[in-house]
Amino acid sequence: MFEKAGRLENTGPSGPSGQAEPADERPDGAPDDGRRPTIDSVASAAAVSRQTVSNVINAPHRVGEQTRRRVERAIAEAGYRPLKTAQALRTRRSNLIAVGIPNAGGTRNLLIEGFLHVLTEEAQRRGYRILLVTATDDESEIRAYNDLLTDYDIDALVFTATHRGDQRIPWLLDKGTRFVTFGRPWGTKAAHPWVDVDGAGGVREATEHLIELGHQRIAFIGWPGGSGVGEDRLSGWEQACRTAGLPLRDLSRRTQDGLEQGRQACASLLDSPKPPTAIVCVSDTLAVGAWVEVTARGGRPGRDVAIIGFDDSPTASMIGLSSVAQPLAAAAAVCVDCVQSFNRTTGTSTTAPLQVLLAPKLIVRESG
Repeated sequence: MFEKAGRLENTGPSGPSGQAEPADERPDGAPDDGRRPTIDSVASAAAVSRQTVSNVINAPHRVGEQTRRRVERAIAEAGYRPLKTAQALRTRRSNLIAVGIPNAGGTRNLLIEGFLHVLTEEAQRRGYRILLVTATDDESEIRAYNDLLTDYDIDALVFTATHRGDQRIPWLLDKGTRFVTFGRPWGTKAAHPWVDVDGAGGVREATEHLIELGHQRIAFIGWPGGSGVGEDRLSGWEQACRTAGLPLRDLSRRTQDGLEQGRQACASLLDSPKPPTAIVCVSDTLAVGAWVEVTARGGRPGRDVAIIGFDDSPTASMIGLSSVAQPLAAAAAVCVDCVQSFNRTTGTSTTAPLQVLLAPKLIVRESG
């Protein structure tokens, strides 16, 4: 699935139009042996020039639609594929995307795994390969990026799990490295490309759904203060309850993410003088913990206490837990869009960075 590549020199000629041409020679410079299709054979089959074939591959907007389709058909029929190593020398692109993912002491993050999977699929579909970088904190990740940028030519970096005081963002901006984040730059107005999911909107939709079902005491189990993502989702619950005139006092709990933590927070809410009839959780992990507590007391989620999580994990689908689904495929597509725009943009470009906030979707199941 993942591929590593050696360092590519940013030198080499380009075609007459200034647009890079794919090379037909093997990486060692030996001439083609005639057994595989070449750019010349494709040009001959399509009755166009070598440069036109090059433009169809590298700059299709320069070619008329009918000609482009004829060349694309000839490429498909011949099975022509320009060598990536030679093409990189000419285009000054490595077609490598480095992806930074958190390593939380061996704990699996199913959301990040899901994002990485769809990002890899999207990148490969557009001709890129993924190079993974893992780290336990900002400092170790920066060291890894520094080594990476020394050893490899990459088109861009993509990294996740942005947070308040994120050290990676100013370091990369200072280095002039092209990057895009899956997550907003919490607490700063740093001008860089990012894509994120509207957590406040997703929790607000979940809470409004419960209100429509007739619930008047809706609780929220969230993460400790300081989490940009957690505070964003908390605000959605607060907005929905305030708009509907519902109480907030004594109906929220903050805890670390975990099944046992979710169970304990749920127990605290259910043991209160005025227990809630519904609970919205900042994550599926906490929601499953709440589910366990309700069932341990002989209750049934959805009938006795409604429960809604966030992230729509495989576990949520398995047990019938309502949850807010993140549009990971759309987020991955935006990230690759940014990388492609980097390839067309010089370091002095004044183009505003792409910043996209995607809407999640509430998936209603038996629990509420």
